[in-house]
Parts: sequence; structure tokens; C-alpha cells
Amino acid sequence: MAVKIRLARHGAKKRPYYRIVVADSRSPRDGRFIEEVGRYNPLQDPAMIQMDMEKVDQWLANGACPTDTVASLIERARKEA
Repeated sequence: MAVKIRLARHGAKKRPYYRIVVADSRSPRDGRFIEEVGRYNPLQDPAMIQMDMEKVDQWLANGACPTDTVASLIERARKEA
């Protein structure tokens, strides 16, 4: 089972709001997930990034692979903290 840390889209049309989730790579984008580790709202100025870095680090240590977008959000969250 390949585990990924990726974005799940929520919110209304033209008003995206994302959850950062740990999910099986075979599950649909907005489908079943294992755990929610953060939230991302790109519409706020500046963009709101909330992440539980302990959970993210634990999943990365266990072999979860972040998507490119989530990897950049993790870097931004580390710089802000």
C-alpha cells in the first residue's frame, strides 16, 4: 500500500479550501483517507496553512510520500514556525 500526503479539495465552486490528508494512493482525491494532518486556504491573504508538524513528521518517517504541492506547503509551514 503506497501512502501519500496530499490535498483533498472542499468548499464551494470557485472557492477552494483544502485539507491536507494522509491517504492510500489508490483512493480518490476527495475520498477515503487515513488521517487529516492539516488545512490550507489559498484564498486568504496571506494563505492560511495549519499543520500538525508532529503528525507530518511521523508519517514521513513511516514512509509516506508527499505530493509536490504538499512538500512545498510543508517547507512554508516550517519557515513560518
